[in-house]
Amino acid sequence: MAATAVSAAPIFVSRVKETKGRQFYHLGWVSGVCGSVLPWPHKSPYFLSLKGPIRISQRVVSGHRNTQVSAKAGSSSNGIKPARRCIVLDIEGTTTPISFVTDVLFPYARDNVRKHLELTYDTAETQDDIESLRAQVKEDLEKDVVGAVPIPTDGDREEVITSLVANVEAMIKADRKITSLKQLQGHIWRGGFDSNEIEAVVYDDVPEALEKWQAMGLKVYIYSSGSRLAQRLIFGNTNFGDLRNYLCGFFDTSIGNKKETKSYIEIREYLGVDDPSAILFITDVYQEAAAAKAAGLDVMISIRPGNGPLPHNHGFQTINSFSQI
Repeated sequence: MAATAVSAAPIFVSRVKETKGRQFYHLGWVSGVCGSVLPWPHKSPYFLSLKGPIRISQRVVSGHRNTQVSAKAGSSSNGIKPARRCIVLDIEGTTTPISFVTDVLFPYARDNVRKHLELTYDTAETQDDIESLRAQVKEDLEKDVVGAVPIPTDGDREEVITSLVANVEAMIKADRKITSLKQLQGHIWRGGFDSNEIEAVVYDDVPEALEKWQAMGLKVYIYSSGSRLAQRLIFGNTNFGDLRNYLCGFFDTSIGNKKETKSYIEIREYLGVDDPSAILFITDVYQEAAAAKAAGLDVMISIRPGNGPLPHNHGFQTINSFSQI
């Protein structure tokens, strides 16, 4: 497979406080290796340090002060479309069959939630998962959401686990796209991938396209309702091996709902692209495509076996394979 050369230029030390990077991490950004190439400061308002992406602002570069260094994605003046800079991919129905998610991942999480909670109950990670779910369930109960049952705050361990299992099963059945559920699912799936009980599936055209795009200098990112951990697990354990080297980062619902325009505006800001049409977003869901288009992104809809129907005259370009891009 083609390898991207590593820049010989020096990496500047950030003058921004360490907490800045953590703020972006919690908002939904996670850096990827992206062919082992770190984004060059002159081309992006973030660069990847060992602590995470750092905003570049009012920095001294080569003895000169730069104010708000940002990417130049090309000009769309006079009707000229800017050069494509980044590709953002959905997972389910775009890189991966819907059947893998519905027939493998969801059942595995549902069938193993009790076992996972019993084995890891006293860990800080699981306690954090429980508190996140408790907050969500409290909100659900106030809204009379079907399937929501109270999670005891002072009950014994078994009572807490039993109530959690009931809520998680109801959430999975309803296919809810909520961060607390996705966070727990990712931790359960990690055990399945580690034990080789699960192997992720991507379409045959995906690895070749990722390799081609990397060779072209395009930066590829994932935006999914699944947690960032789940995304890394999927692309790190595919039927074609570990594909994470082709990916530059991961976004999940902590950055926003995938059907809301503001989420794609946030992604554009994080990627540091001035003209949003230089970012191509590919999804199988019409509402996501419409939201991304409203944010100015270039959009294509993925047509794969088993994907849901699209509205008549939806107006988007469609593809059946990444080889068509």
